[in-house]
Amino acid sequence: MYSTTFIKRAFFIVILLPVVIGMGCQNKAIGQDGWQNLFDGKTLNGWKIVGGEADFYVEDSMIVCNTILDIDAGYLVTEKSYNNYILELDVKIDTSLNSGVQCRSQIWEKDTITTYLAGDRNGTIRQLKWKAGYIWGYQIEVDPSDRAWSGGLFEEGNRGWLVTLADNEAARKSFKPMDWNHYKIVMNGNKIQAWVNGIITVDTIDEMSASGFIGLQFHEAYREWQVDKKVLWKNIKIKELHFP
Repeated sequence: MYSTTFIKRAFFIVILLPVVIGMGCQNKAIGQDGWQNLFDGKTLNGWKIVGGEADFYVEDSMIVCNTILDIDAGYLVTEKSYNNYILELDVKIDTSLNSGVQCRSQIWEKDTITTYLAGDRNGTIRQLKWKAGYIWGYQIEVDPSDRAWSGGLFEEGNRGWLVTLADNEAARKSFKPMDWNHYKIVMNGNKIQAWVNGIITVDTIDEMSASGFIGLQFHEAYREWQVDKKVLWKNIKIKELHFP
């Protein structure tokens, strides 16, 4: 026969074991330095597609987005929302495409009209209507075109260009077309910063959004020669910043 004390201790161990295992898994997911992988290199767990029928899949430890003709633009977004953080990732994109990294993004709950900044030399401003269900929020641009505004700050589905690279030659030269590019993005209170391959491209203050999901943008293919072009993503990690 087992003593009452032995039974109580055994019961305590059984109850405690799942908690210890859970803590161990949590510590494995978030390193001692605070960094956590947003992409496990094998699946799209923790992510979902919204806003379109984009072709996102995993291949060779990368997230791949393949263009399809006449499919509406969409996003692969985190299921979790984030407030203040450092986000780092690597991206490679075909020069015929355009993409971006959504930060603190949300979805319009109803049709909304906003004032949109086109970002051109003329300072064009116009009113645009966004349908309910459309994504809006900060976007750090991935732009391999001759304009070369990769790393600029755009607000998708809302105010448009907040920080262009029109007069920032060093930032415009930081992106490497048809090659891997390292992005670092800091969302810290109302301060927004971004670096492309170690060159700072954005350092500004904005109060529009304090929380939201992170997303990888898919642009639709308008022409036949844009079909089956790809955007590749890897080494996506985040370090959340916490304040007292």
